[in-house]
Amino acid sequence: MITADSLPDDVATLKALVLAGQAALTEATTAQLAAEAKARNLEAEVRARALLIEQMKFTIAKLRHELYGPSSERASVLEQLELELADLEEAEDEAAAQMAAERAKAERVDVRPFERRRPARRPLPEHLPRERIVHPAPAYCPCCGGDRLRKIREDVSETLELVPRQWKVIQHVREKFSCRACEAITQPPAPFHPIARGRAGPRLLAHILFAKYGPHLPLTRQSTTFAHEGVALDVSTLADWLGAAAATLMPLVDAIKVHLLAGERIHADDTTVPVLAKDKTRTGWVWTYVRDGRPFAGHAPPAAVFYRTGAHPETHLAGYAGLMQAASAKARRYDGATRLIGQPTLRVADPALARSSTEFFAGVR
Repeated sequence: MITADSLPDDVATLKALVLAGQAALTEATTAQLAAEAKARNLEAEVRARALLIEQMKFTIAKLRHELYGPSSERASVLEQLELELADLEEAEDEAAAQMAAERAKAERVDVRPFERRRPARRPLPEHLPRERIVHPAPAYCPCCGGDRLRKIREDVSETLELVPRQWKVIQHVREKFSCRACEAITQPPAPFHPIARGRAGPRLLAHILFAKYGPHLPLTRQSTTFAHEGVALDVSTLADWLGAAAATLMPLVDAIKVHLLAGERIHADDTTVPVLAKDKTRTGWVWTYVRDGRPFAGHAPPAAVFYRTGAHPETHLAGYAGLMQAASAKARRYDGATRLIGQPTLRVADPALARSSTEFFAGVR
């Protein structure tokens, strides 16, 4: 059985293997078709001989029925027919055996032997930190018992390990001081918090946001996971933190949108996503707009804006006056925005070009 690890990583070698497999498959298919045609011809010949045998049997039976008295002429004809019948029956047996052999040969597929490569392990990621554990060396030689040992080399084997995440509470201590001269009280200012009067740190908020919009982990599942780790956070609390964090990040979202709409051309795409409702799942829409001028010798950084609201391109592209590129099958959905921006929508018929935005989104993620 061929596995992914047993296949070579070289593209040229893979192409050669594919071409060799295709040639072997074509050769096997041609041989199988020829064998099937030969088997059909033999089967037709057997049927013709069987019909002739039945006719001769009928003729012999008729002659025997008509033979009331001794007649040398009728007896000679009868003997000749019986000899021909025996020859035909023997030929029929041979043809049936040959046809069975051809069928067995057609059903058998010859597989060329191949050399199975030993699966190679992928190296562990280089960006991960390494913890070096040096095992104590023997103090004496196990052969002669001497203590004059000298290091010549070392063998290193790596194992992948996971460090569980840890929860902690950061206490911000603001000490109060009283002036002995004027009795005035002074205290350092309160530290900045992402959410006003909130108890969630920036790293915790970033984790919740990424889990919600990256792997699309629902807040209910996150709350259950946190509870298993000994931290009880209600879904309503997580939802409040999510909304407050989104409001805090809105200036950054507006800046990205301004940068995207300042481009000479943008790429538009949309897709449907299932949205959980109270008792059922309804269909939602995701509208995506991408600015990427690098294929056109542009120097501006790429950007992407996602909309998951009920608004349409007429609202998303208000104030945009450049070119918009979309797939031919979806371009009609942007007709309202086309009339708004006063520019024609570039309809891309090539599926590879139509998927350019999807590939960009995968890279962004």
